[in-house]
Amino acid sequence: MARPAADLAQCRAAHARLLETVSGLDEVTLRGPSLLPGWTVGHVLGHLAGHADSIVRRMVGVIEDRVVDQYPGGPQARAAEIERLAALPLDELVQAVRGSADRVDAIFEQVPDDAWERVSRSVSGKLVAASRLPFSRLREVEVHHTDLGLGHPPSAWPPVIAERSLPDVLAGLPSRTDPGALLAWALGRGPAPELQPWN
Repeated sequence: MARPAADLAQCRAAHARLLETVSGLDEVTLRGPSLLPGWTVGHVLGHLAGHADSIVRRMVGVIEDRVVDQYPGGPQARAAEIERLAALPLDELVQAVRGSADRVDAIFEQVPDDAWERVSRSVSGKLVAASRLPFSRLREVEVHHTDLGLGHPPSAWPPVIAERSLPDVLAGLPSRTDPGALLAWALGRGPAPELQPWN
């Protein structure tokens, strides 16, 4: 399987944009609300740092030809780690985000070309090829960069985010709302229906 060079480059660029944003944070902003209900800016950053570490963990497993879990301990351990990181002092949390992003970029460079087809296990239990993780990380960084509410709108996302994610999101819409109401809206015969949260 070919090395996903374009995804790797986009991921590095997304990290650089995120780190530029967080370099100007202050304590009040960090503890203030993000655009995600119930999460502060610190929670979003804690999630991004924890997600980065999960990518590193999975890629180490790929390099060693072992299938590893994205989050040992599952969703509960993931949630606890987000809370722990969100509570860190500003300088420590910013460094956690910066250091974890650097580790992702570094581990991606260490993956042998013949290892990109190996798999790891996502938090949902799905086996995922290593070649898909750079794009997964790119999407996570871009979407949550927006969720910070600090001036990175969806219009700033690289076009590849919509090109590759939109088909799956659209396919999942009927399970998140009333299918009849969804169809009526798509046909211009009704208002947009309320959607259940995206997982």
